[in-house]
Amino acid sequence: MKLSAWAKKEGVSYRTAFRWFRDGKMPVNTYRSKTGSIFVEDAPSNNSNQKVVIYCRVSSHPKKEDLNRQVERCKAFCEARGLAVEKVYKEIASGMNDNRTQLLKMLDSNPTMIVVENKDRLTRFGFNYLDTLLRKLNCKIEVINRDESCEQDLMKDLISVITSFCCRLYGMRRGYAKAKKIKDDIANDSLQAA
Repeated sequence: MKLSAWAKKEGVSYRTAFRWFRDGKMPVNTYRSKTGSIFVEDAPSNNSNQKVVIYCRVSSHPKKEDLNRQVERCKAFCEARGLAVEKVYKEIASGMNDNRTQLLKMLDSNPTMIVVENKDRLTRFGFNYLDTLLRKLNCKIEVINRDESCEQDLMKDLISVITSFCCRLYGMRRGYAKAKKIKDDIANDSLQAA
């Protein structure tokens, strides 16, 4: 495979891959042809040591059908790549919730590869931090659809923030109203008893 195709597959820029080749730091075997093209040798995949998991998430119960479709698309992706999936983690929760039970269970299982359909299925914010940290722990995040533009990403993030804050605000108001009603009921009961 050509160096450019390998770089794209691995998610690094061609310049970085070329610099690694030039400096002799490529993590795989490479060679230069007589015409000057750089090729990466296809190494036999050692998927037996990999612990591949799939993580799928939707934000609400009405979208549950989309959750099942997400799982099927991720399974098809793994099958096409020859990856044996050990477990599928499905969750209905906000992408801004930092206490998702299935996400935490998945991370505790020490996977070597996490397959997600889109970045925002894993987390709404801080994806690059999470990706960097997991790479240091020998875990790769494989995102199937990376084709979204920055403008679309920013718009989705803005909508997520507004939605999250609205939910918290209305939830607090509702909680405050319920607490006030309980206090008033107790006060009224005390007055009637006296």
